[in-house]
Amino acid sequence: MGGRHEHESEQGWQTRGGATLAQLFERRMQRREAIALGIWTSAWLAGCGAGARAGQGSTPGRHGSAARGAGAEVPRSRAGRGAASARFPFDFQEIPSGADDRLHVPVGYRADVILADGDPIAKGAKPWDPRRRTAADAALQFGSNADFTAFLPLPPGPDGAARGLLSVNHEHPSTRFLFDDLDDLAGLPWVERQAAIGPRMNAARVALEQAVLGHSVVEVRREAGRWRAQVDSPLNRRIDARTTPITVAGPAAGHRRMQTAADPTGRTVIGTFHNCSGGVTPWGTVLIGEENFDNHFRGDIKGLPNEASLRRAYFENRKSWPWWGEHDPRFDVRQHPNEPNRFGWIVELDPYDPEEPVRKRTALGRFSHEAAGNALTPDGRVVVYMGDDKHGEYLYRFVSTGRVDRRDRRRNRELLDEGELSVACFSDDGTLRWAPLRHGQGPLVAANGFNDQADVVIDARRAADLLGATPLDRPEDVEPQPGTGVVIVALTNNAVRERADAANPRRHNRFGHLLALLPPGAPGKDVDHAAPVFRWELALLAGNPADANVGAEAHPSTTEHGWLASPDNVAYDPAGRLWVATDQGSHWTDTGRCDGLYAVATDGDAAFWSRLFLRAPLGAEVAGPSFTPDGRTLFVSIQHPGVDVQGSTFGKPATRFPDYDPELPPRAAVVAIEREDGGPIGGPGR
Repeated sequence: MGGRHEHESEQGWQTRGGATLAQLFERRMQRREAIALGIWTSAWLAGCGAGARAGQGSTPGRHGSAARGAGAEVPRSRAGRGAASARFPFDFQEIPSGADDRLHVPVGYRADVILADGDPIAKGAKPWDPRRRTAADAALQFGSNADFTAFLPLPPGPDGAARGLLSVNHEHPSTRFLFDDLDDLAGLPWVERQAAIGPRMNAARVALEQAVLGHSVVEVRREAGRWRAQVDSPLNRRIDARTTPITVAGPAAGHRRMQTAADPTGRTVIGTFHNCSGGVTPWGTVLIGEENFDNHFRGDIKGLPNEASLRRAYFENRKSWPWWGEHDPRFDVRQHPNEPNRFGWIVELDPYDPEEPVRKRTALGRFSHEAAGNALTPDGRVVVYMGDDKHGEYLYRFVSTGRVDRRDRRRNRELLDEGELSVACFSDDGTLRWAPLRHGQGPLVAANGFNDQADVVIDARRAADLLGATPLDRPEDVEPQPGTGVVIVALTNNAVRERADAANPRRHNRFGHLLALLPPGAPGKDVDHAAPVFRWELALLAGNPADANVGAEAHPSTTEHGWLASPDNVAYDPAGRLWVATDQGSHWTDTGRCDGLYAVATDGDAAFWSRLFLRAPLGAEVAGPSFTPDGRTLFVSIQHPGVDVQGSTFGKPATRFPDYDPELPPRAAVVAIEREDGGPIGGPGR
């Protein structure tokens, strides 16, 4: 923090065309009236300059893409304007930024841990014992590293607030806190440490890592003024990476590239893992994203028939958890080269019906899915927005062919199996075109390796490359705002970006930014989320605005505590107000502050004024914010506490959240945040 990097300018952060950010924002301000009038183009393109990557000499999907349209102006930002008299649409006392081992919420609020890694969620489950835990134990316990959360009222409906189902993702194993004999490896760099862990792993330990991942559905009730998990509920269940059969649905179901020795039909996959964020459909099912699935495979891909496909999916020899393939052969690509094709999907489950099969919806494409933000078109089709959380990857959209049946939710079972997947192409003039990933159209033909739509969705990234999609700085959560239809895109960071462009205006972007997408009709009435062309704006440039070397931009009323870095998950409360959770990873040392949850204004003179509401313990990210329908409870995941701190170990962790027992390591947890007076989270605002 505070250091100057060699790519920075004395006059401020320089963009691709040589203009400073201040100059670019001034241009955007001049465009405000035109955008407000809603001058939408109806042009439709099969791609965004098909083959644009081919002449760049860069690796497809990686950083370093060439800027397009040098010299063209970019859309104006709504951040940075606003009078000092602007009114913040929330009412709470901002907490101080900083770094320590505790969880912090504002004065007048409390945070109750309601579910932590290892807590029993079924009859007969053993209490959490971090030194003697087995895969069989974990099958009846809440999983590790909670991420996405969704509160689904019981009975189903919009009004429930005192009883419901909490549907929670479990992303990855924190191996150093899962086993108590790895402390001596703490001083090694990440790659060397992971390599040294391998010889200490065995089949039982791999089984435990697989068992703690996936998803949990747990009934929760508010009793005597506190939320409590209902251990004996028949609706509680675990979906894991080891035992859960999941049906393959959509264009890739039964395809030859989905077939394995264990599943010659190509229609049933065992398990789901690295489940990051997700979404809730209009019919009350949950969508969960399989994100960095490549991390758990091992094996040399050189010479395999599908080498090019595996390489584009980031399969390398050095992975984060390579021991899975050593002790579970299906994760060895040399032995089972089709197994990787069975992960990296959006998974749909019905929390209300444990008997309903869990399904991988392949029509939505295969990549590192972060989230699945839902919206409806004026004629009732469902739209799912998805980010591919890798450096220099893409933003996608799926539009269903069929319409949502609001009277009979079971008739929506196959709604996500047929529709159009497309990828975003950002232009410097402020337009965004959605290029369809449709077999037989443009370059998506047999000559380029796409023999059918299954090939297209399995290799969605390569298809998007050929369509000239715009590489982004780790697109994570993508959420339409209720009422206005404006879509907020969280771009977390991209420290390896070498060249800036309009949608990614900073090289070596360590702090991330927010984009606002405006479909026709937004903000307002009859918003068409299926339109082929949107407008877009640069909404917020994260980082410390007081440091000229960072190139950040914040509302002038933002305090030293209120600016954010590395936006990850976004959510809206029942009043439609924006909340942004951050995940800096190891970059937290650049800011000197732990990750947090920020309340963010989105309109008027206060637009993109942010305040810090919650601060996580050291080494943890904040994830999965969701609200009860009455807005009086906020659920948040505190993921991997202690992990993003060098030297933090089982025996000497950087934090012991949430137990703070000197004999116990930290563990991830879901907390319920409420006001002491029972009022709405964030206050009534204006």
